[in-house]
Amino acid sequence: MIFVVTLGPGRVVEGGPAVLALQVALVAPLAWRRRAPLLVLCVIGGAAALQWAIDVQLPADAALLVALYTVAARRPWRATLAAAFVLEAGVVAAAARWAPPGRMPLTVAALSAMSAAALAAGLWTRTRRAYVASLERDRDQRARLAVAEERARMTRDMHDIVTHNLSVMVALADSAAYVHDRAPGQAVAAMAQIADTGRQALRDMRRSLSTDQDADHDADRATDPAADGSANRAAAGSTGQDVDRGVDRGVDRGIGQGIGQEQEPGIAPLHPAPGIADLGPLADRMRAAGLPTRLRVDGDPADVPAAAQLTLYRLAQEALTNTLRHAPGARAHVRVHLTRRRADIEITDDGGRPAPLRPAGRGLAGMRERVAAYDGTLHAGPAPGGGWRVAAVLDLTGPDTR
Repeated sequence: MIFVVTLGPGRVVEGGPAVLALQVALVAPLAWRRRAPLLVLCVIGGAAALQWAIDVQLPADAALLVALYTVAARRPWRATLAAAFVLEAGVVAAAARWAPPGRMPLTVAALSAMSAAALAAGLWTRTRRAYVASLERDRDQRARLAVAEERARMTRDMHDIVTHNLSVMVALADSAAYVHDRAPGQAVAAMAQIADTGRQALRDMRRSLSTDQDADHDADRATDPAADGSANRAAAGSTGQDVDRGVDRGVDRGIGQGIGQEQEPGIAPLHPAPGIADLGPLADRMRAAGLPTRLRVDGDPADVPAAAQLTLYRLAQEALTNTLRHAPGARAHVRVHLTRRRADIEITDDGGRPAPLRPAGRGLAGMRERVAAYDGTLHAGPAPGGGWRVAAVLDLTGPDTR
């Protein structure tokens, strides 16, 4: 474009092959200015010096401004400063040779202003690119942090869900095996409770992993009690989703044959995350698994955000699960006190039979992470009168709690 625009005003064609060659030497290197800005500026500068030596004026000298702009936009400030000084020297030399008599200062000022404009435009472009790049880096960093936080949340939820429900199911299975001969009815009830616990675990896992409603339906759907037992065997060699379906069908079929209960097919609604209202059913499940559990809630749960209620529920779930696993024969007590500004929860047990020291595993770390999200405090350790005590305080006054 510069080559074509500058052909007419300088009458390049009429100047002969030498002038046309200078025109090409001044303009053609711009095609590589983004790959090698400094080298292109040097080549164009050399052509301009030859032009000055043979005393030929060409409008294509504007290519020097384009080259300076590119250097300022793409190279460090030291190289840009050196290029600007060299170009300014050329401006003075050109004004000294070609400025009209008595107009040299004005010519130098005009050419310097054009050079300064090209330099400023290049620096602005470089600054803008650096700003955009910093925004992109910040966006990528935020995305990585969000992914890491989501993975940590999923890890905590999976630990709480799997550990709690498997512990309850193992305890119920042991109870069913123990009373099978003497009280078949209680054994059947325990097996039904195991099935309910398993379905609850599947619902919690799929909700935590944010799967679609069809997956939730597959977890809750009961099949025809008369179906044969080949579904579970086929599921063992199928995909993970088929395994879940096979397990659910086998459990539901056993319940239907044993106690005559069966869910009607249909799409199960999505369930909300557990909260304070679910502490009662949690205590019931723990009692059914063999851990006598008392629950006391003071205050209005409506004053507590849903996310904080989930945290309180997970704290109680983890603490009661640890008591069930590590303190056989113990009795547990859950106390919750709620206000608009804070939420307190305390889970204690009387120790039961002597057991090894409870390890500080992933469960305790998950508790601390959940409490830290609310600038709260967590204490977990032996109780003064024996047993174990877990106490947490959540601050509900933060800007991100509602």
